[in-house]
Amino acid sequence: MTDDTAIRTRQREIATEHLLFKLMEYVEERHPGLLDYMERSLDHLGDPAGDGSKDDDAVRAIARRMIVGARAERKG
Repeated sequence: MTDDTAIRTRQREIATEHLLFKLMEYVEERHPGLLDYMERSLDHLGDPAGDGSKDDDAVRAIARRMIVGARAERKG
């Protein structure tokens, strides 16, 4: 991966995470229960990598932190 590709990938990831986070907050505010529903789905989340970098627990931990952050922002 070139430096430019890595930079664009990082920027896209940051933008996507921000938009998803705000969408989670918005929907949860109008339809309480979304975050509970998403949290219950995490057992089905996994890392699709087929090599030694595969880490299902790390992927789930990231998702849990996002849910915790959305809950905290909603209460804040």
